[in-house]
Amino acid sequence: MSSRQTGQPDASRGLGLSLLVIATAQLMLVLDDTIANIALPSIQRELDVPAAILPWVINAYILAFGGLLLFGGRVGDLFGRRRVFRAGLVLFTLASLLGGLGLNAEMLIGARALQGLGAALTAPNALALIATNFPVGKPRNSAMAVYGAMSALGITIGVLLGGVLTGTLGWRWVFFINIPIGLAVLAGSGFLAEGERNPGRLDVPGALTGTGAMVALTRGITHAAEQGWGNMVTLGALGAALILAVVFLWLQARGSNPMLPLGLFRDRNRSGSYATMLFVGAGLMGTFYLLALYLQQVLGFSPLQAGIASLPFSAGIILGAGISSKLVEHLAPRLVAGPGLVL
Repeated sequence: MSSRQTGQPDASRGLGLSLLVIATAQLMLVLDDTIANIALPSIQRELDVPAAILPWVINAYILAFGGLLLFGGRVGDLFGRRRVFRAGLVLFTLASLLGGLGLNAEMLIGARALQGLGAALTAPNALALIATNFPVGKPRNSAMAVYGAMSALGITIGVLLGGVLTGTLGWRWVFFINIPIGLAVLAGSGFLAEGERNPGRLDVPGALTGTGAMVALTRGITHAAEQGWGNMVTLGALGAALILAVVFLWLQARGSNPMLPLGLFRDRNRSGSYATMLFVGAGLMGTFYLLALYLQQVLGFSPLQAGIASLPFSAGIILGAGISSKLVEHLAPRLVAGPGLVL
């Protein structure tokens, strides 16, 4: 039986190349969380996007990515991690092309949602492929460290790269840049072992209600910014979010193959980690969005200047990562994460 059939890594293909493929895919996906932020003023001017619609250029990607992330991992379990990884890359790359060719706000937002779906299929299976392709011990630990570094690096360089591309080639290139990267990763994915499949079923109702709840909640919040909290559309969206969230939790509690097993939250450390990442993610994305507009529309920065202005944040990420990696060798993680959140 071949190494591909058994899911064991073939040393002749090179662990280094496998890691390069996985790390580059993760970098590309996370980078798209922030790269479009600097381009927003240019997009708004060229496509005449109303202020109330503009946040959806960012939200469409993040909501589809985050809302379907667990679903994408389950699809990989059932149909093969490398196969779904590749399918996600193809969808993400095609959606990037559509986004770059966007003729209006609707087309661009739709392309961003498709990008998010592609990312949701790719990201969890990229992580799972580390376990498939790297043996337990130092090789896997090193691969996980590089994978995590790509997540942080993608966030920090996204705004800078967005500024460079928008200021030199135009905003469409914040999407076109994904095409050669996606094709290169897709070509290199042949070096990855497939891995074994797991039995079970897809939790389609859970994916639909969970994602729907987040979309409705975001719609309610963004509409409230324009029309107020007492507006009927705002209240309707928030009410729909609440109903969908309740249905989602009921499905997860009663289903035989839940997308999000609620028992995970019984572990206090795990729940604390989830809450921490929720606050960090919300703070980062909200800050990047508002600062990108403020720097260009209020302070008059060019896209390139706005991108360069993000470098202090990148320096903070690098400094903080270096300090925390040393501190957790001697202190409990919560004693490091707590002060970090306060800071």
